[in-house]
Formats: sequence, structure tokens, C-alpha cells
Amino acid sequence: MTGRTVILFMVDQLAARWLEVAGDGVVHLPHFDALRAEGVTFTQAFSTNPVCAPARASIATGLSNEAHGVTECGYDLDPATPTFMQALQGNGWRTGGFGKLHFLTQIEDVTPDYRPYGFDEVAITEDSRVGAWLDWVQRNHPEHYRAALSTVWMTMTEGLSDYGPDHRDLRAEILAAQRAFPESTSEAYELPFPAEVSQTAWITDRACDFLRSNPDGDLFAQISYVQPHNPFTPPAEFVDRVHVDAIPAPVPAEWMIDRIGYFDQDRYAGPSYDQRDWRRDRRLYFADLAHLDHELGRVRDTLRAAGRLADTLFVFTSDHGELLHDQGLLGKWERHYDPCVRIPMIVSAPGTVAGDRPELVEHTDIAATVYDWAGIAPPTIPRFVRAGDDVPMPILMGRSLLPLLHGRPDTPWRQNILIQSNNSHLDASPRSWARTLRTPQFRFTRYLDGGGEQLFDLLNDPDEQLNLAGDPKWSQVRAELLDALLDRVAADGFPNSPRQLYKIGSW
Repeated sequence: MTGRTVILFMVDQLAARWLEVAGDGVVHLPHFDALRAEGVTFTQAFSTNPVCAPARASIATGLSNEAHGVTECGYDLDPATPTFMQALQGNGWRTGGFGKLHFLTQIEDVTPDYRPYGFDEVAITEDSRVGAWLDWVQRNHPEHYRAALSTVWMTMTEGLSDYGPDHRDLRAEILAAQRAFPESTSEAYELPFPAEVSQTAWITDRACDFLRSNPDGDLFAQISYVQPHNPFTPPAEFVDRVHVDAIPAPVPAEWMIDRIGYFDQDRYAGPSYDQRDWRRDRRLYFADLAHLDHELGRVRDTLRAAGRLADTLFVFTSDHGELLHDQGLLGKWERHYDPCVRIPMIVSAPGTVAGDRPELVEHTDIAATVYDWAGIAPPTIPRFVRAGDDVPMPILMGRSLLPLLHGRPDTPWRQNILIQSNNSHLDASPRSWARTLRTPQFRFTRYLDGGGEQLFDLLNDPDEQLNLAGDPKWSQVRAELLDALLDRVAADGFPNSPRQLYKIGSW
């Protein structure tokens, strides 16, 4: 008997803004359009921390960065911290993880073991591209192997100089391949091999095999792609699908007008759109979306053929955004402009009242929704009351989205979102730390270590072009937002972290 299905379909570094822009005539995305027509699109969904590992840890656990401990890339998520995958697995679900999971530091190991996080079956390939996908190309498409080698950009990954059972110096092979394919060392290029050989297609193939090979019982699959993360590398056959004339010009660099302390750094000497071909970057980025749309269609067709689509909780999201030359910036991290922090989130399930919803939602809500839809009690921690008397205390920080999917929202919903950034690989100091409070109307950001503040009225200035933080007319609003931000920062660990806990309130 076919059981229930939960699909977490993730992409990497996709801002909600670019999915919206794509729909304005830039590139046709029929499968995303179909998902949107069936589900709820949360137009105000946010990353808790706009960088890969912290965001993904919050999705898996339903906890804040402070609670699960992955406050920046470079930390591994402790598998003793409860994940919803573990809960599904413990309740008889068959679970699979495919592609980029990034609960472990990517450069630490070319063969990471993700089974302790609650996965029965895994097929891992992440940013570096070394490991399972690359080995598969060598075995099955040797004519494209050298080209695939040239796309490996994380040459700092441990183990490359002693790779595989033959103890090869893979790092030397990669560098030689990049000399043969020099364009592969750039930040935007067309893949030098066909789409069916790509890392993206490899992820879909294994996820669909998993869905087909488990015809009965309850299934969970996390299908998680590396693209459209930089370098922007779509298959060549998708590039012509992008209508170049419809691509909008970048939003101007607001931070250059009246620089706050944070932007007084050498790396902000000028806007990115003056230094790179922004049209080409955007064209290749949108071509990657076309390829991902194709893969989404393959997954949905597989679910339909397996008789699973009608009883599926389907969650589509990204870990964080990509500035893509808006504000004269590329990437993500602590630059908390809208394309950095606002993410796509489309959710469908039986009984969904399709349409857009404006509530403020975040990554931690995904775990709460899965627990609720699967009918599994969420994790708790013990609280000491008196000797021999333990009271379970809930730890999920997110809220189930099911009432919103069914058109019966809980009231009141949250009034603001806390977004944080800590060290990046560009700067390991409080100078790169930021804390943001996002409300329906405002974005207020405090940069640490004298970095200054930003305050934008998003209703009247959606492109964030006028920083009001120093305007006396907005001093009362600024003070109220700062108070709310301090409250959220102080309470960011509540209900409480489960890490190495005996009992709350004990001694």
C-alpha cells in the first residue's frame, strides 16, 4: 500500500526575488509555476542565517543557531541534536538524502557520513564536486571526466592529495584539467559537458530511483541541489531559454551614497556591476533556474507515476539568497538586503488552499510543519521541577505552517524575524557580524564593532535605497526596532538548547 510522502526540494543560493523576476518574462519555469498553482507561496519567508550550514541546520532541527550550535560555516551539526529526519525514521519512515546536505563541513571529508542524522539512504555531492558524482562521471562518462574535473573549485578540500583506493593526487589532476578548460576557473561559465552528466541531473537520478524503489510505506526525501550557487554553471542547452532583453538592471549600490562603518573596507571599493559582466552572470543564473525547473518536473513526474503525489507534503525552499549585483554586491553573508535574506518557500499538501500568504515565516517552521503533518510528537527536553518529577519542555522554535496552508491561520502570528550573520571565510571578526530585525514594514540591521546601522522603510522603499537610521525624523521608530532586536537576540536560545543537557532548572 502506497504511504505518505514528504519531499524537501532544496536549491542553494536562490533569492525569492529572482524567482519572482524569472516570472516577469525572463525565463519560463513551468514546473515551478505548477507547484505554485497547487501550493501556498510564502512571500515573506526568510533565512535565519544567510549562509549554507547554519540555515540547513535550522531547517533540519527547527532550532535557532544559538540552540543547535551551528552559528557559521565550519561547525558540524551534532547528530545528537534531534532532527525531523531522525523522528520520521524512528516512526517507520524510509528516509533518503540526495545532493548537498551540508550538516558537516564540506572541506573536511570527501566521503561524509550523513546516516546519523536520520537518513537510511544517502547519495552526497556538494559544492566541491569531488566524491560520488565525480567518480560516477569517471566510470560512466569517461569522455567527459577531464571536463568534470575542471569544475572542481574547492581544491582546499582535505584528502585530495591522497584520493581513493589508488591514492591518487587528485588535486594535481584538477589543476591540470583547469589548464585545459581555463574558463572553468571563472565565476560564470557554461558547463563543458551535457546536462545529463551534470551534478544536478545526478542528484535527481538518485532521488527518483529512491522514490521508485520504495513503492510501499511512508517516504521522506531531501533532494538538495548545489545550483544556482556560484560559480554560475548551467548546461549550455538551457542558456538560450533566457530572454536577455527582459533581465532587469541591478538595483544601485545604496551603501556607496553614505557609507556606514561596515562598508568602509577595501573589498567595497566599488560596486560589483562595474567590475563584472552582470548581464552574463544573470543570464547564466537564470539558465540554472531553467535546468532546476526541468529537474523539479522529473521529481514530480516520478511521484505521480508512483501514485504518491496526491498524498505528499512538498516543501520547496532555498537556504539563503544571492545578491546577484543588486546593491552592487555578489553572494550573501552579512549584507542583509532583500535578495540576500528573503528566500522562496512554496508548500503544498492535501487540503491546501493555494495562493500567496504574507505572514513572516522562516526556516525553523519547516521542521514544525513536518512533525505536524506526519502526526509525530516534536522533540522535548526534560525540565527539573522537584526530585523524581520531570516535565517535558518543547524545544521547537518554529511554528507549523499547516494552519496557513489550510486557510485557517493561528492568531496572532509572529510580528518579526531575527536574522543573524557571524564570521565568514572573508573575515573572522565581529566586523562581519550583523543582527537584523525584519518586520512587515521595516528592515533594521546593526553591524557590530562600530559597523553602524541600516533602517529601511520597505513599504515606501522596497529597493532599500534610503537608509533612515540617522534621520532624526525616524529616531522613535529606530529606538523601537532596536529594543525589539535586543529582545530577540537575548531570547534567541529559547525555549532552550538540547545540547548535552541533563535537565532544565537542575543544578
